[in-house]
Amino acid sequence: MRLSSHRDLIVWKKSLSLATDIYRFCGAFPHHQRYGLVSQLQGAAVSIPCNIAVGHARFTRKEFLNALSVARGSASEVETLLLISQRLGYGDRAEAERCLAEVDGIRRMLTRMRTRLKEGGEHKG
Repeated sequence: MRLSSHRDLIVWKKSLSLATDIYRFCGAFPHHQRYGLVSQLQGAAVSIPCNIAVGHARFTRKEFLNALSVARGSASEVETLLLISQRLGYGDRAEAERCLAEVDGIRRMLTRMRTRLKEGGEHKG
């Protein structure tokens, strides 16, 4: 049974929550980082659920697989940017660790989803 909407996908819901958490996390960054690290981190976080949604709306499995790969790449970008912000002492350390754990879970879900789709199975999120 095919899911009717990307909004039915658990990985999309989790990545949407992560994007919201990242916006809150960046609120504590220094003002001079507004157009640097903050912009890049927020953009990468938003890219994850957006790519899942776009891929789900595509007509072919190949296009969806590609979009999931892009979303996974964005998750790795978020992870890297969070680690950089930790090294610079920006944001709450505990919140950064929580976001890093979320990113790891999302990346694992995307990997499993791609594997299932490649094997010809339906995607359940």
